[in-house]
Amino acid sequence: MILNLAELQTQQPARVQAVGTSAELTQRLAALGLRPGRDVEVIRRGWLGGPLQLKVGGTEFMLRRAEAALIRVVAPSAEIAPARAGGVTA
Repeated sequence: MILNLAELQTQQPARVQAVGTSAELTQRLAALGLRPGRDVEVIRRGWLGGPLQLKVGGTEFMLRRAEAALIRVVAPSAEIAPARAGGVTA
């Protein structure tokens, strides 16, 4: 599933596909390890649209949601939810 980093759920692993930020910010993020091909995870979300705490490798840092929305990631599809009690299973 392709989405932007701001849409990624907390604790959901994903792989960076493209970074569409300004050249300066792209360079700073690359220095922190956030570049295409790297795995990323949202650890925490700030209140009221605040920044995201991200983990890339062993590095953790904060990023504004507006910038996170410019970063495209690929997340594994959500697992199929288990059948409800009393439901018909195959």
